[in-house]
Amino acid sequence: MKINTYVLSTAELDQKIISKALEQGVEIDAVSFIQVEPIREDNLKEELSELCKLPLTAVFTSANALSAMSSIFRSFKPDWNIYCIGNATKKAVLEYFDPAAIKGTASDGAGLARIIKANEVSDVVFFCGDKRLDALPDYLYNNDIMVREIVVYKTKETPEQLIKHYQGIMFFSPNGVNSFFRVNKIWPHTVLFAIGNTTATAIKAVTRNIVIVGDTPSKEHLVDKVVKYFHK
Repeated sequence: MKINTYVLSTAELDQKIISKALEQGVEIDAVSFIQVEPIREDNLKEELSELCKLPLTAVFTSANALSAMSSIFRSFKPDWNIYCIGNATKKAVLEYFDPAAIKGTASDGAGLARIIKANEVSDVVFFCGDKRLDALPDYLYNNDIMVREIVVYKTKETPEQLIKHYQGIMFFSPNGVNSFFRVNKIWPHTVLFAIGNTTATAIKAVTRNIVIVGDTPSKEHLVDKVVKYFHK
C-alpha cells in the first residue's frame, strides 16, 4: 500500500491499530506527550483499602485511575455502584467489577454528572488524577451532591519538539494538547482530531485549524475517523 498520509498521535496506540491504518495508506507516528504515574503513598493505600470495605458510589473518568488502583483491586472486591466514561474507562472498570456494578456511562464528565444527578445520587467518591477537569465535580457540587475526591495518579507533561510535517494530529486529553503546543507550531492546513468535546475545546483555545471530534471516546474509533477523513 502506498503511503499518502502522515499522522501524529500524541498518545501511545496499540500496534494493531497502527498497522490497520497503514494498510489503508495512513502512517501513524505515536509520541506520548504526557506521562502518568500512580501515587504509591502508604496513607493513600490505607485510605483506599478502607473504602473498598464500604458500599459507595464511585466515579471514574479515566482508565488511568483504575490502573493506579489495580493492586488494591487484586486484594479487594468492593461492593460499589459505579459511574464512568464509556469505552476505555468502562473497559478498565470491567476488569475488576461485574457489569451490573455500572449504573451509568457517558462520553464525557459533564454528561456523566447529569446522569448521576438524574439518578438522584446524594454523594460520590471521585477517583481521579491531580489534573482532573472541573466539569464533573463542579456540576455535582452546584447540584448539592457531595463529592469526595481521591487523587490516585499524577499527570506530567512531556513535551517534545517535532520536525516532521504531519497532515493530521490526534489529541486525547487537554493535558496532551497543552504539552504539544508548548513547544510545537503547526501548519494552517493541518487537520486536528480530538477524542472528545473537552479535548476539542482545549485545541480551539490555541489554534484556528480545523478540529474534528470523534463520535465515541475511543482511540480505535478516532483512528478510523482519521482514515475516513483522508480517504474522502
